[in-house]
Amino acid sequence: MTRPLSVAHLTAIDLPPAAFIEAAAQAGFDGVGLRLLRVTETSPGYPLMDDPAAMRATKRALAATGIAVRDIEFVKITPDTRAAELAPLLDTGAELGAGHLITAPYDPDLSRLANTLGPIAELAAGRGIGTVLEFFPWTVVPDLSSARAVAVEAGPGIGVLVDSLHFDRSGSSLSDLADMPAARLPFAHLCDAVRLPSYSDDDLLHAARAERLPPGEGQIDLEGFLSALPPDLPLAAEVPMTALASAEGPAAVLARVHHACRKLIARVDDQSG
Repeated sequence: MTRPLSVAHLTAIDLPPAAFIEAAAQAGFDGVGLRLLRVTETSPGYPLMDDPAAMRATKRALAATGIAVRDIEFVKITPDTRAAELAPLLDTGAELGAGHLITAPYDPDLSRLANTLGPIAELAAGRGIGTVLEFFPWTVVPDLSSARAVAVEAGPGIGVLVDSLHFDRSGSSLSDLADMPAARLPFAHLCDAVRLPSYSDDDLLHAARAERLPPGEGQIDLEGFLSALPPDLPLAAEVPMTALASAEGPAAVLARVHHACRKLIARVDDQSG
């Protein structure tokens, strides 16, 4: 059985949702993640909850392509985050059929972070949307073990989003990944990158937001990474390649990423089978 493979919006972030969905379908992906909130000052977000015309265009693209919205992203959980204020975002996600909401840890008080994450997850679950917490090496939740601890404190239905780049950069172990309960791992992000002896925050952020590599073109142990995950776990490619996108366009990035992901997945599945 072919493992589900979607693509995160960051891979072609300059495309608005409808165009991104069409390009992702053309490249061969079966799902997308949509960035409905702006994450940084230098990259866009697409607040469909505030743009009825763009929402209609997005729904038309979904219907025409058969693409599914696997997730919407992402909510930065800060000391000021209030779950109730996310209702319009979650209503839009539900209308799109989104499977998950991605959240990110930006509250230095981890107990408060968990206490905010729990109600967000409850609000999302009431709309049929799961919730995951993604960890980043430059944040207060820098690795897999700390993300798991926050998710457990926040509630039983909350997952951890493991991105192969952040997993590698954080020093998290494959044994810890293999020990994760399957219920806490609804999907994973996949990409490759050049490995360095050490990383500054600038190194981490530049790779994460601007220049990653398709699987097989870097030095991350992606075969080990995939082998530690449940064998049928859905994957989402997150591979921003801003230089290639500027030179050849986002369609070229999406096609190259899809081909590389499928090649890796087939190789790992053959070895495990």
